[in-house]
Amino acid sequence: MNRMHRALSSDKLQLFVSLPANDAELAREAVRAGADGLKVHINVDHRASGNRFGPLAEYAETFAEIRSLFEGPLGIVPGGSAEAVQAEEIRALPGMGIDFYSIYAWHLPVYMLKAPGLARTCAVDDRFDLSLLESAAALGIEAIEASVVPGAEYGSPLCLADLLKYRRVAERAKLPVIVPSQRKIGPQDVPALIDCGVKVLLVGAVAVGTTAESIGRSVSLLREAIDKAGG
Repeated sequence: MNRMHRALSSDKLQLFVSLPANDAELAREAVRAGADGLKVHINVDHRASGNRFGPLAEYAETFAEIRSLFEGPLGIVPGGSAEAVQAEEIRALPGMGIDFYSIYAWHLPVYMLKAPGLARTCAVDDRFDLSLLESAAALGIEAIEASVVPGAEYGSPLCLADLLKYRRVAERAKLPVIVPSQRKIGPQDVPALIDCGVKVLLVGAVAVGTTAESIGRSVSLLREAIDKAGG
């Protein structure tokens, strides 16, 4: 079974880390601290971390090292636009141990819906018509990343309005929901996310910082909170 499929079928809240840089040391610290899965990036300017990620060839050795660190799901953002996504790179991903792709719905070229060996997830933002999610499963999408917090509000506390949006995404799509840490999500927010039915908490620079030390510390606290909540 694809490792992402296994994670999505778990009864427990999954803790994934979106690495702020394609760096094996950061990945090692996230795994040591208790991350269930990791996500890397190529061909994109990443808003939260401020980093620019180049083509797949630049990271082949790094991704191989990251893959060797753990047995959980390893995902990738393959591009910051439909034009940036390269078909030959998509074909190479399963052979590199990549389990799933994560990309905004309007950046996802339709040929990727048939990409073999990869679990299919897509992201929607605060402008997206959520009623369209009712058709996502029929087109092969397997999880929805609810990136529904406006960019101007990144880093502020999680609030009830966010939970209502996450629930709406889940109800519309009838698919597992991935919540990225656009808010500064901390251990205190874990019980509410579990109650909300979130399947994956995907934490990145906004919540865990950009250094190995901050990632290790923050992920450890989130891991402890999830285990304590029995999520």
